[in-house]
Amino acid sequence: MATRKIVTIGDDILKKKSRSVENFDKRLWQLLDDMKETMYEAEGVGLAAVQVGVLRRVVVMDCTPDHSGYLELVNPEIISSEGEQFETEGCLSLPGESAVTCRPETVKVKAQDRNGKWVIYKGEGLKARCFCHEIDHLDGIIFTQRAAKGK
Repeated sequence: MATRKIVTIGDDILKKKSRSVENFDKRLWQLLDDMKETMYEAEGVGLAAVQVGVLRRVVVMDCTPDHSGYLELVNPEIISSEGEQFETEGCLSLPGESAVTCRPETVKVKAQDRNGKWVIYKGEGLKARCFCHEIDHLDGIIFTQRAAKGK
């Protein structure tokens, strides 16, 4: 494993839509392992592949204080959402910036694991926000574009 450089605002790659993963191979596994190490090293709760300069639909995340909730999502998509929450978000690609965003309170996400098997995850609160934030990255959307007006 190795840490990778996190792309920051100003790099146009962050505005691009990521491509689906088709090959579940050693190259993908290396990317996932490197992203995990990079996320923990940067003390983040989530990281999308585009944030390390790779335009693939890949996310790693862990919203638990003790690092017991690590997840890998390949080709993720939100399949349902409920409620809303207004919370302050930040981003490893926008160091020092934050904004209040409106996100669903609960989401269900369908994704593949590192071997291509489909799984469904449910997230509430911070986990739901993290799912939404990272999947937005895969579509070229930065959290500041979701800033809640008047909050």
